[in-house]
Amino acid sequence: MLTALGLLQCLPAAAQDALAAWPPRDHLLKSLVESVPKILDGYHSDTGRFGTEPWICGDQNVLLPLAAAWSIADRDNPYYGDQKLLAVIAKGGEALVDDQDAKGMWIFRKKDNSTWGQIHMPWTYSRWIRAYALVKEALPEASRKKWEQGLLLGFAGIRKYADGGVHNIPTHHAMALYIAGECFGNQEWKDAAKAFMAKVVAQQDPGGYWSEHFGPVVGYNAVYVDALGVYYHFSKDPAVLGALQRSAKFHASVLWPDGSSVSCIDERQVYHSGVSLGNVGFSWTPEGRGFLLRQVGLHSAGGGLLDADYVAAMLLYSGDGESLAPAAATDAGTVVLGSNDALIRRQKPWQWAFSGYARKPIQNRWIQDRHNLVDVYHDDLGLVLGGGNTKLQPYWSSFTVGEASLLSHKPGDESPNFLPEVDLLWTPDAATLTAEGEATMALRYGDVGCSLAAEVRVGGALALTYQAPAGKHVEAHLPFLRRATRLQLGSGEVRRLGETEFALTSDETGDHFLFGELKVTVPQGATLRWPARQHNPYTKDGHSSLAAAKLVLCLPFDRTDTYAVTLSHQPEPPFDGLAFEARDLSFTHSEGPYTKRLDDLGSQFLGRCKQGDWITFELPEIKPGRYELFGEFVLAYSYGIVKVLLDGKQVGAPFDAYWEEVDAAGERVSFGEVDLSAGPHKVTVEIVGKNEKATGTWISVKRWLLRPMAR
Repeated sequence: MLTALGLLQCLPAAAQDALAAWPPRDHLLKSLVESVPKILDGYHSDTGRFGTEPWICGDQNVLLPLAAAWSIADRDNPYYGDQKLLAVIAKGGEALVDDQDAKGMWIFRKKDNSTWGQIHMPWTYSRWIRAYALVKEALPEASRKKWEQGLLLGFAGIRKYADGGVHNIPTHHAMALYIAGECFGNQEWKDAAKAFMAKVVAQQDPGGYWSEHFGPVVGYNAVYVDALGVYYHFSKDPAVLGALQRSAKFHASVLWPDGSSVSCIDERQVYHSGVSLGNVGFSWTPEGRGFLLRQVGLHSAGGGLLDADYVAAMLLYSGDGESLAPAAATDAGTVVLGSNDALIRRQKPWQWAFSGYARKPIQNRWIQDRHNLVDVYHDDLGLVLGGGNTKLQPYWSSFTVGEASLLSHKPGDESPNFLPEVDLLWTPDAATLTAEGEATMALRYGDVGCSLAAEVRVGGALALTYQAPAGKHVEAHLPFLRRATRLQLGSGEVRRLGETEFALTSDETGDHFLFGELKVTVPQGATLRWPARQHNPYTKDGHSSLAAAKLVLCLPFDRTDTYAVTLSHQPEPPFDGLAFEARDLSFTHSEGPYTKRLDDLGSQFLGRCKQGDWITFELPEIKPGRYELFGEFVLAYSYGIVKVLLDGKQVGAPFDAYWEEVDAAGERVSFGEVDLSAGPHKVTVEIVGKNEKATGTWISVKRWLLRPMAR
């Protein structure tokens, strides 16, 4: 296993100095200090509320990082003991009291204005009581009394949850209850919290996770770890350390190299890109600190600062010590979870996971069907296949037996039957994994046996082999994550992946398709479907965006018992000419609009603009000659129709940048051949109209490209 030194050698050089040991206090403090002005920008002094409308109680969660900034003595922290900041904190807590009901609850409102009833919101109460622990002695007397009135009311209600069963929300409540017991000298609250945490430890699976039905809950598992970690800081209860170590090993085992987590094993959440940073609970063990060092190193390599809530908790409650690195830092190897319940194999540049957590679906909307059993990751492409589980979506199932179209979600249905009586099996009854040699998974659906194997072939392609008996109405599915808005078929056709549904035969697709830089072979007899939508449990009617939909390669076992599909990376050839990043060029723009550099989209943005507004980019001096001019634009639902002018003269045809969602990959548009003389040149983008479906006339320019042409 890698030591902390070996771990750091796996990280970009920029991250190594700041992350030589855990915790990296200087980096954490810098992130906290720089977050304070941004938080205060959202403060409303008349109400004490933070954030945007509609206000939700969670907007006040920033009380914790503000209280941390006020309380941490450091020469690099200008907010230590600041009275103006204390006044903001005081009124922010009073705003929570003002919105409480008679039981100390708030309405569970989301930013889309949907409501889910009254709740002792755990994330808000835990931050409020921790902020109180930091500032209580300094609060003005009237404010302190009001805070205490609200906190005592709320925790009197929260106390009863410690008598119930183990779940992620009452676990978080128990952590906060212990702190409240400390703050208010209530030993009974502390004892109840300690007893509940003992139940939490007892219910942890030996594999290092807490299940809410069957198998891991990766994302929500971190909620348990966080609660136990903060609780340990305050209680030093040794009973939780073993659970924290097992969880750290589990989370370190299910990492992709980019810092995201395996999702096919998760019974609650679909795949989330980005680095999973961990939390305070990881800081108390060597395995956890290795996880934190790698994850924060990956995050910080891009130059970004850390979230204010995260760094406040780490500065206030983190442990320290030696570190052990996760398996994702290596080039090859296999990790087996539990009793051969799942396996994750790494063979650079590929990594894949097989989930053997087989269980029948249940009616609960939050517990997803265990039907997508495969995730595939590539170092340059990220996660390409799989991406987690959902409900009422058989085309995400690794295999189905029966007619897949019989299972679907009716748009707008807020109370669907998740277990309809249809002639279809979409989850396996049993799964057996083999980690020795070629990684394989054998599945049983009723009396039908199916299997899947994966291996990296000479040349670097990943081969997936699906097997099932012919003539048993079996179909395998390869659900690909949406990675581009266009699909290039082997037949030469280009398809846009929007709201329009399609199902293409193998004759229509050709023998392969290109999806971004992913090349996928298409066997004879296969069908390519779009879109296979997620049933989103976090929206009342289950609706989800196209970003969560999958492009699915369907393999029907009508006349064959074996299909082989290969995945390979086919990089786009480098542009054979001059390329200029729009966000790095000097520019001017018309009066009225505003501009913003969008590094996450790789573009220069022009917003709040109307027809006739413009932005002009200055190209550096270019060798005289004849060139083909290209522009690359982000596409989005709020973007307009533009024309392009070179040195004041229109070139090419107008371009419509509207698309149904944000497409960061965008589109490359040719504006024809141009003759350039010596000296600098100006390229202007002017708004000339909008698509009838567009919500605005904004624009976002990625690059300008010039390809030399023969005269």
